[in-house]
Amino acid sequence: MDIPRLHPDTIKDVEDRVDILDVVGERVVLKKRGKDYLGLCPFHDEKTPSFSVSATKQMYYCFGC
Repeated sequence: MDIPRLHPDTIKDVEDRVDILDVVGERVVLKKRGKDYLGLCPFHDEKTPSFSVSATKQMYYCFGC
């Protein structure tokens, strides 16, 4: 079964219109740390924030997953 894929232009359009901080910030409390933001990862239980969000790169990374 083939998985439908989005056209690259559609992906670029969404990236241009949406700020990752707005999207992630609806579910995760983020605190500014240097140039990035840290919060508790929404994908696993943790007590120490390991979920990093970059506003400049428009991407996230969890150091604990």
